[in-house]
Amino acid sequence: MGMTIVLNDAPYGNERAYTALRLADAMLTLDEHLDLTVCLLGDAVWCAKQGQQTPEGFYNIGRMLRPVLRRGLVLVCETCMAARGLQTQDLIEGCRQARLGEVGMMVLDAEKVLTF
Repeated sequence: MGMTIVLNDAPYGNERAYTALRLADAMLTLDEHLDLTVCLLGDAVWCAKQGQQTPEGFYNIGRMLRPVLRRGLVLVCETCMAARGLQTQDLIEGCRQARLGEVGMMVLDAEKVLTF
């Protein structure tokens, strides 16, 4: 099954990204054939920023992307990155900069879409 998860909020400050990525990990564990794409828009592009340092015992969104990157795709909005001064070299390895049209195609092609 093809699924797309769209994240809009920053990685820290609320638990939307945390919840979405926990759910993504659980779904990947439950369905070995799941075709998963996570799209990062708006402030969610910060989820893909390499070098995140969080207090010990606190979740790290960068690390939480790893299961998705192993089996799925993480697309980071090019326009949203530019608006926040992020460059391609700032992204966690495996995350891919994408234009909104590509993100739109993932949404149109997905059997299910979740938005956080």
